[in-house]
Amino acid sequence: MSEIMPHLKLFKEQAAPFALLPGDPERLDRIAPYLEDVRELAYNREFRSLKGSFQGVEVMAVSTGIGGASAAIAVEELHRMGVRAMIRIGSCGALKKGVSLGDLIIANGAVRNDGASSSYIDSAYPAVPDPQLFMALMEGAIESGVPYHAGIVRSHDSFYIDEEKEICEYWSKKGVLGSDMETAALFVAGGLRGVKTASILNTVVQYEESLEENINLYTGGESAMMRGEQAEILTALQAFVRISQNQEGRI
Repeated sequence: MSEIMPHLKLFKEQAAPFALLPGDPERLDRIAPYLEDVRELAYNREFRSLKGSFQGVEVMAVSTGIGGASAAIAVEELHRMGVRAMIRIGSCGALKKGVSLGDLIIANGAVRNDGASSSYIDSAYPAVPDPQLFMALMEGAIESGVPYHAGIVRSHDSFYIDEEKEICEYWSKKGVLGSDMETAALFVAGGLRGVKTASILNTVVQYEESLEENINLYTGGESAMMRGEQAEILTALQAFVRISQNQEGRI
């Protein structure tokens, strides 16, 4: 066996070409039914991992916990293992009216209001997804008919700062669709390391609604948000199949 990754507790030999990156370790239990030949790999801190296959394509799922710093650690160690394409399947709060609970947001860029991406490189460097992976998500969402929006998201580091309401209003007026805590770090770390990345987010808080109330509904299994989670998992897995079958996108 090769060197073990210090945080993921995985060896290079355990890698798959593709990785889903949820935040919550418990989400792996809801990813597993979509896969064949599923096997748990490791669980250390917030980093839980499993491996299986979807329509003949070998896939990993690795939870990253909350925030850009831990997401970047996952990207770095998966890259060192040889994983070449990663899709965040996360949750977000809407910043625009008309984005409903369970709607998906496919990010075509991220506002870098987080500390993790700033620690990598100057803020002039863009946080954008791989175009092939982004288009594969778009095509999958269109074909499946799930409610989705494509646009810019904002990544930040805390829900509880004193000016949160004013900050959300500001970015809403600038056309930003939703906010999460990991997409910018994923895009920047992935871009700098030559990794294909994309982010598809399930809306769990509508604009100007209660964060605590909606998050509690989501973790309690509220139907619209759980349907959104199922849709983002399937859309992301289908995107991996698309690029694995596309000669130009083969990695």
